[in-house]
Amino acid sequence: MSDFMDGDLAVWLQNVEFWHWWVLGVALIAIEVFAPSTVLLWPGIAAFVVGVLILLGIDMMWQVQIAVFAFLSVTSLFAWRAYDRTRPVKTDDSGLNRRGSQCVGRTYILAEAIVDGRGTLQAEGTIWKITGPDLAIGTRVTVAAVEGATLRVEEAQ
Repeated sequence: MSDFMDGDLAVWLQNVEFWHWWVLGVALIAIEVFAPSTVLLWPGIAAFVVGVLILLGIDMMWQVQIAVFAFLSVTSLFAWRAYDRTRPVKTDDSGLNRRGSQCVGRTYILAEAIVDGRGTLQAEGTIWKITGPDLAIGTRVTVAAVEGATLRVEEAQ
């Protein structure tokens, strides 16, 4: 390690051991935990694999170790992405990213008046901006449509 501090990186790289790769793997996976994207998961696993190969006694120069690490990282990332694309996650909530569409057709009571065609409405645990005719507090309204992040309401019949 002192050679590394002296600036002789090549000497340090020639003395890389299995646990160096395992530390790199743990570091990459730890970063993945805090920034979840599955991009660093695969290089982390590749680092563990290179460490296992060295532990098993497979003699590889540091250049080969880095090449194996890079190959495994890239290959496993693209293999996972291809696999993941062919098997999308199924969910019971088809409107998961369209929460406003879940409100369409439902009736609510205004807690605030609609003034000049604008107001707010608490629906499904969220405060929504709403548009519609001017209506007083306590009026029953039905959500007619979703326009971006705004609900369009009309007086309930």
